[in-house]
This record gives sequence, C-alpha cells and structure tokens, in this order.
Amino acid sequence: MAARSQEKTNKRNTEDISLKIKALGEKLISQIEAMDNPHLDIPIRGSANVHFDESQQKIILGDKMAKRSLFNVAHARRFMQTMLVASYVQKDLLANELTATLRDLYYAKKHTIEGTKEDTIDEQKESDLAIVDFEVALETFRERLNLRAEPKGRMAGNMTVEDRVRDKVDLIDLSKMGSGGWSVPSIVEQINFKKVDVDYVLVAEKNAIFDRLNEDKFWQKNNSLIMTTAGQAARGARRFLQRLSTELKLPIYILTDADPYGWYIYSTMKYGSMALAHESERLGCREAKFLGMSISDIEHYDLKAVTIKAKEVDIKRAQEMKSYEWFKYKEWQTEINKFLDLKIKAEIQSLSSKNLQYISNTYLPEKIKNQDFLP
Repeated sequence: MAARSQEKTNKRNTEDISLKIKALGEKLISQIEAMDNPHLDIPIRGSANVHFDESQQKIILGDKMAKRSLFNVAHARRFMQTMLVASYVQKDLLANELTATLRDLYYAKKHTIEGTKEDTIDEQKESDLAIVDFEVALETFRERLNLRAEPKGRMAGNMTVEDRVRDKVDLIDLSKMGSGGWSVPSIVEQINFKKVDVDYVLVAEKNAIFDRLNEDKFWQKNNSLIMTTAGQAARGARRFLQRLSTELKLPIYILTDADPYGWYIYSTMKYGSMALAHESERLGCREAKFLGMSISDIEHYDLKAVTIKAKEVDIKRAQEMKSYEWFKYKEWQTEINKFLDLKIKAEIQSLSSKNLQYISNTYLPEKIKNQDFLP
C-alpha cells in the first residue's frame, strides 16, 4: 500500500511540475504578444536575502526578487540557458519518465548557436546556475525536475528499503552491503522504508570513520544506522536524513572534525545552508544533534598531543560563524571561543591515538549514553 501511494504521489508531482512549466511558457508568450520584454522572476539568492527563522529552526530565503530579461545584455545569456534547461526537463526527462545527471544536461544543451561562433554554454557551472534559477522560479527543487547529482554518501545498518524506479523494484538490505555500504542515491523520494530496526542514526563526516565503524560492526552492536557524507553532505543524503527523522522519528547524531568547517557541515544538515536556503524546508533536519568532536572533547579525552595548529583561514571562518544566528547558542559560543583562544583543531581520527577501536568501543558509546550533545 505504501509503495503504491508513493508511486501515485510521484506521478502527481511529475504532472504538477509539467503544469508549472507550461504555465511559465504561457506567461512568457503573453509577454511577447503584449510587446513586453520577456522576463523571469527569480528570488535573489545570497546572504542579503537569507535569514534564520528561530521558530522554525531553519535558514530560509527572503522575498526579494530579481527580473531576468531576454532583452537585457547582462541577462540574455542566462535567460537563454534557463530556457534550454526548461526544454530539456519537460521534453527529454518528464515526458519520458527519465532522470539525468547535471553533466548530462550540460552536454545535451551545449552547442554552437547557428550563424555565430557563440556556444550556448561554456562551462557546466553555467548550466548548474541555470538549473537553480529554474527550480526557484518554479518554486520546486531539481530532484522533482528529474535531475540528479552524482551519488555521495553511504549507509549500513538494520534497515531494509524498497527502491522503486518505474517498473523496477529492488529490496535492499543495508545490513548485507559488505564493507562498502549502501550508496545513497541523489534522488530519494522513490525510496520506501520496509523494515527498520534501529534506535538512532549516526552520521560521520568522513569516509574513513564510516569504514572504521562498519568494520567494527558498530551498527550491529549498538542497533543503529551509520552513514558517511564524505565531507559536505549532498542534497540526496540530507533529504534522506530528514525523512529518517520526520517519517521514522529516529534521532540523528552527527560526528565531524573539531574545527569550524566540520561544525558548519553539521549546521547545514540541521538548519539548511545559505546557498540552498530555498531548499531548507526539505533538507533541514531540525532534530539533529551534534555529537562531536568539540574543543571540549580535546580536553576531556586528553587529545592535546594530537591536535593540529589552526590556520588563519580556520580562525577567520570561526569568527564569521560566531555572528551567525544559528550559532548564537551559549554552548556553541563557548566552543567557538575556546577554538579562537587555543587556536587548535582535531580530526576525528585523532581518537585512534588511544587505540584503533577507541571511537567504536569507548568514545561514541560514552557520548551517546551521557547524551553529551551540542544543540
């Protein structure tokens, strides 16, 4: 029943997007017929139009808008590229129930304009920006446009999921995925939860930590799901975490290096990010908690001998983060101040200085048992 319901939902979503694209096209035609300059209304992205909503616990996009016009030298190229994206999404993907990577779209729409020496798209960065313009103009997200990035993130644990793509249905047991784990897809809306027997989800910033925990069977001994984001979490991984939190009510614990960049990786999973503020509603995992590592951990677990001297770029980043509203909590201000005072940082792997399995057998069980989290 759940699978059929999800399938119907996905079909309605596709129809909804197609109608939105058609409405956008009709609006542009009306502007042309009225002898107006055809334009798109694009929400302004960036810090000037982003704010933190305390009540919703997420970073959200403001209501400032910009017009991108065809007959404007500064806008014409980007306008054309956005229309190429719209055409590809509607005619090639949605109409055929197919998905494509961002790279596929880049090559499909890159060509020399007839009668000129001008290419429609020079670098993929241009088509990627046009995709973002298109999704925010439609008030949707790229996964609903059947566009996907390269998969990033792996998982293991006592959970079975159903991956349904068109007529193909696969049952995947995450406890039997070997040393590599299950690769989290870029688009996760088609994933249905079939059997879940875990108490919480542990997310590690680094692949090496996931491999350590997986080899130690941490997930089996502690009845949990383990996940790696391989650095900054991809949208598919963040969306999947949110679904685990909101649909299954599973606690989410996040483990990063003890440095400003690790802490910011945590914050993007919890609150969303400034670059993707328009996606915070479906990517932010507001119930997530920061497990470690902290500067306090360096002191508590006597890791000073294996710390790394902070670089100027680390210090500058920490100073910026102090002013972010979502880091204004007393506990985070204390940690950031300790970092700025000591000017040291530590990798998660520094725990291996105790012994190779210290993180699995001592650090994580102790932190979780004591509920030693940061907000």
